[in-house]
Amino acid sequence: MYDSEDHPTDYVTVEGPLPVCDYTGEAADEPCEEPATVKRWSSAAVITASALGALAGGLLVAAALTWVFGAWPGSRPFQPTGQGGASISPITIEPGDDINVAVAVAAKVTPSVVNVRIERRVRDPFTGAVGLVEAGNGSGVIIRSEGYVLTNYHVIENADRIVLTVGVEDVDADVVGVDPSTDLAVLSIAGGPYPAAEIGSSANLEVGQFVLAVGSPFGLEKTVTSGIVSALQRSSLAQGGRDITAYTNLIQTDAAINPGNSGGALVDEQGRLIGINTLIQSPSGTVGAPQSAGIGFAIPVDSAINVAEQLIETGRAIHPYMGVSTLTIDRATASQFGLPVSRGALVQLVEPDSPADEAGLRRGDIIVRIDNRDIGGVEDVFASVRAAEVGETLEVTIVRGDTERTLEVTLGSDAERR
Repeated sequence: MYDSEDHPTDYVTVEGPLPVCDYTGEAADEPCEEPATVKRWSSAAVITASALGALAGGLLVAAALTWVFGAWPGSRPFQPTGQGGASISPITIEPGDDINVAVAVAAKVTPSVVNVRIERRVRDPFTGAVGLVEAGNGSGVIIRSEGYVLTNYHVIENADRIVLTVGVEDVDADVVGVDPSTDLAVLSIAGGPYPAAEIGSSANLEVGQFVLAVGSPFGLEKTVTSGIVSALQRSSLAQGGRDITAYTNLIQTDAAINPGNSGGALVDEQGRLIGINTLIQSPSGTVGAPQSAGIGFAIPVDSAINVAEQLIETGRAIHPYMGVSTLTIDRATASQFGLPVSRGALVQLVEPDSPADEAGLRRGDIIVRIDNRDIGGVEDVFASVRAAEVGETLEVTIVRGDTERTLEVTLGSDAERR
């Protein structure tokens, strides 16, 4: 899921159908027969049109800030302790408030969203001198007031220096922990207290509900776009240079998301964090920067915060593990090999002594349902496993020969497999 230039960039564009993988996602090192074609672009440069748009947008933002705060930009919205102290008071938005919801939510959320600037060391071929140069940018969300920031792993991958813009201050950040398999990372900054985002829940989201996306597209900090939840439970696998990243149960939104929004906040009508903006699907191809097509994706906050808390506490994250490698079955595959079903996931490998092996799964079984979720392929198997917890027992319905049967699989942890 990373570009050939091997530097942190902002967005994945998944083009064409998802890959047919010999992989269920329980381990980042399992093979993928046909790696996904993914592209990500750097947003270190801003095109002229963006600059002109920023000028016009800046005037509108200034007017909005004047109306909301009674002050022009330049009066600092936030300063870390030791440099004047925090000046942001918590904002509570109640349903039915007689206010402009987008304005109120933006005022509440923007102090908690930071710009993430990535720098890498380069050597001057003429003088031999080594220096730092900007290599990309993204976004991050303050999730704890003591200075913990959640972002995407692909934003900070291979960075030699990470600088966060918090309010009007540039602050060096340290990496607390990363989890490439979920494309998440936690950073820390000194000082504080910082204005942490209010954490919501992604468990009861509904298609059509109002959302705002906040981030730094093309480096334009504190950009706010509005939209709705377009769909739920989108899943995808992406092949990286060293890892396979699994995106499960993603939130799809039509709020404009562009390169630089990665790691930023997706919030609800009360300004509560419900997702981490991560992916964009774009028809613009490989030339220039991808264009927003109204199809963006966010990692649900429930799973994102779970990973973040593990990274903060232990520096690593563990995930549920079943222990099978599968192949997506469609009508063409079923017809070619004379399979008894036209949709499901064919088990190609069962790892010895894995939860799947202990439950009785065999090579050649076809997984058609996990609990109450119908299985259409590899991504569904992975999403079902990742949506569960270590130690949880799942009912896995398989077709073996001409017989359908249900097995109980108690999920293990992938920690021992790394």
